Amino acid sequence: MTKVALYARYSSDNQSVESIDDQFRICREQAAREKWKIVGTYHDAAISGASVILRPGIQSLLQDAQRGRFEIVLAEALDRVSRDQADVATLFKHLRFAGVQIVTLSEGEISELHVGLKGTMNALFLKDLAAKTHRGIRGRVEKGKSGGGLCYGYDVVKHTDAEGEPIRGERTVNETQAEIIRRVFRAFAAGISPRAIARRLNEEGIPGPDGALWTDSTLRGHAARGTGLINNELYVGKLVWNRLRYIKDPATGRRVSRLNPRDKWITTEVPELRIVDDELWQAAKARQGEHAVKYANVIAATRAARTNRLNGTHRPRSLLSGLLVCGCCGGPYALRGQDRYACSNHVMNGSCSNSRGITRAALEARMLEGLRARLMAPEIAAEAMRAYAEETNRLNRERRAGSDADRKALADVEKKLKEIVTAIEDGGYSRPLMMRLRELEAKQDELTEQLSQTPVDIPDIHPNVAGIYRRKVERLAEALQHPQERDEAAEAIRALIDRITLTPGPKRGEIAATLHGDLGTILEWVAQKQNTPGRAGSGVSVSGVAGTGFEPATFRL
Repeated sequence: MTKVALYARYSSDNQSVESIDDQFRICREQAAREKWKIVGTYHDAAISGASVILRPGIQSLLQDAQRGRFEIVLAEALDRVSRDQADVATLFKHLRFAGVQIVTLSEGEISELHVGLKGTMNALFLKDLAAKTHRGIRGRVEKGKSGGGLCYGYDVVKHTDAEGEPIRGERTVNETQAEIIRRVFRAFAAGISPRAIARRLNEEGIPGPDGALWTDSTLRGHAARGTGLINNELYVGKLVWNRLRYIKDPATGRRVSRLNPRDKWITTEVPELRIVDDELWQAAKARQGEHAVKYANVIAATRAARTNRLNGTHRPRSLLSGLLVCGCCGGPYALRGQDRYACSNHVMNGSCSNSRGITRAALEARMLEGLRARLMAPEIAAEAMRAYAEETNRLNRERRAGSDADRKALADVEKKLKEIVTAIEDGGYSRPLMMRLRELEAKQDELTEQLSQTPVDIPDIHPNVAGIYRRKVERLAEALQHPQERDEAAEAIRALIDRITLTPGPKRGEIAATLHGDLGTILEWVAQKQNTPGRAGSGVSVSGVAGTGFEPATFRL
């Protein structure tokens, strides 16, 4: 029987989840009429049809199509698959390459003609829909109603018109939140930093927008874009709309914002929604202006420092940036002034109690000392690679033996199927024979599925790789001693590190660093070979939480 996969989608939260079930039901009816075998169903709920990149259902369908799990994709209509012309064309090409057809209840079998014409029609539909939506929202804003969304300090007013239809866009001031807004403005105008304000609000247990923690960026935002609490002109009774436009990034499928020219902004006076008086607003803006000048000077100095060649030799790129994690809250550890690492959640919003910091130089010294003491011992590295090569080659042999057995079993099943089919054609039909036929077909499908999921064969590793890797490790250890080559050597090390967890120790000022990743597994193995405890005097412990195996560092091959 022809194997078919069903796909369904509904595009917004305003539609019912039952829409997916409805689409599947009529597709199943069509498959039954055609006597197709349904082998899988895929769907995307409340996701726009303007892009397939961010839709897990369509991505899973494409992966299974490439594995040969089905021959046809059946959907209600082509616009259920995608409304983006380029995405439809790309998806069509990928499925056709995999030998899979697209069939819809509305258009039938999809061809290049459908992709071109229907894709163009769907693209025009999206453009027309966007224009009409934009026009409708503008009319609502010009009447003093919200264009969408709910900002902090306001509640939605729910009521209906004479015909029972909901009236959208009505807002009223939330007095409890309004007092928090006025408090933030007064503190900021008095010279208190957004970070300090956010920490104080979090310490008092005051929930931020959408119930989240307060952060300095929540308060500060971006002045030109009108984001952030202290930039929201609605607090002084001005509803500003169309400040930003959104376009889709073709590389990621995500929407990104762009600032519109000021003459395209729509501003409506809504004095009933005012929360902050003009005097307090102007005081906050003056303070913001002073901060902007100071920040611009810092940025200029930083850029000048980056162009200073001598300064660049004193401050090399950080070896461990982006790899450090707080052991208390799981948040990032980042450089927070004076070349010192600290928990970002503790510094930014006070949500973490971990106040321990460590200088970049001290942490890097501890890490590199651990590497010199263990990984950089060439004889240990050579033994590690020898063990790795033996284990990889053993797994290769087991995988090949299993695949050979499956292929032999599949050939035997196919031979028996041919014999049964021949017997039926010669008039030997019987119920037990048909039952056996179905059993063999099920076994055939099972073996075919197992073989399709067999990973790509990995070539055996040559026994001499241990000697090659030993020379590479010697070169890596040497490069770490030379500033001009240190960055390249650091990249080779970073490739083997998943993360480094920093946790406060029991003693004052103590902080423990735990290494996770393939490099941690290597160091742990070396420690066992050397019969030393996990720390081995290096100040760095290791964790077995790592990926399976590791690849030799490719530093200066």
